[in-house]
Amino acid sequence: MKDQRRFHFHTITEYHRAAGLPNPAHPQISVVHMEDLTRPLGGSPFSVVYDFYSISMKRVSNVKFKYGRQASDFDNGVLFFMSPGQVFGVEFEAGEVMHHPEGWMLLVHPDFLWHTPLARSIRQYEFFGYSVYEALYLSDKEEAMLTDIVRNIEQEYQTHIDRFSQAVIIAQLELFLTYSERFYQRQFITRKKASHEILARLEQLLAGYFNSGALAEKGLPTVAYIAENLNISPGYLSGLLKSLTGQNTQQHLHNKLIELAKEKLSTTNLSVSEIAYELGFEHLQSFSKLFKTKTSQSPLEFRRSFN
Repeated sequence: MKDQRRFHFHTITEYHRAAGLPNPAHPQISVVHMEDLTRPLGGSPFSVVYDFYSISMKRVSNVKFKYGRQASDFDNGVLFFMSPGQVFGVEFEAGEVMHHPEGWMLLVHPDFLWHTPLARSIRQYEFFGYSVYEALYLSDKEEAMLTDIVRNIEQEYQTHIDRFSQAVIIAQLELFLTYSERFYQRQFITRKKASHEILARLEQLLAGYFNSGALAEKGLPTVAYIAENLNISPGYLSGLLKSLTGQNTQQHLHNKLIELAKEKLSTTNLSVSEIAYELGFEHLQSFSKLFKTKTSQSPLEFRRSFN
């Protein structure tokens, strides 16, 4: 079995040359059209790392794009986001070569964002941390809207390199990301079956963890632990929960913990300290503070209300 090839592109120019494209019109931002690629990739698996942001709309009939343990079929065309340093892999059907893909890639080097508000706010777009299989599935209308913005960006850096260029492109990028955020929220709603299946698995995972006594031994499970056991990324889990419940993963965990605390306070004779220990708190003060924040009552006040 051949070793998987690994490509690491430090600059956008480096990627252009490897793909058989002319040097980019702008070294820090580029729109790549898949039909322009002149060096089709061979018939063995490979992985890629970019040191820049990549937003890709691709359709390839015989290829599975992978991230971690999951794979996604891109036959219908979807949008996915990669931040610098992420790794994604490509697997071929046995003996096949990649067919010429359709779509485009928007490549943005972090240096292009330097000294702009987007340099900081881009971290707020959690979908850059999603896995490939958590890609954004767009309607035809949504795809057309985003593709139009990408064309505007391409036209700007190809024809108007002046002191206004960066501001114009940054504004277009922000619009693109805002629409993407909106469309992800729509996806959480329209793909209700898949979303509620994840939520059901989450509730089952938490129930098993709480009932096993792991709280006292290990404390509250981390978001990373939960996401790994659900085979989704922490960012996607948080985004899905916000859409369905209005709370992120940490808030959801704390609410579950308070529900369990209320049950113990109202149905057992355990002291508040013993309950805090069983719930994984090292210090009674931390438990009491969280409980009062969530209920506006101290644990003792809550217990007295049942007497």
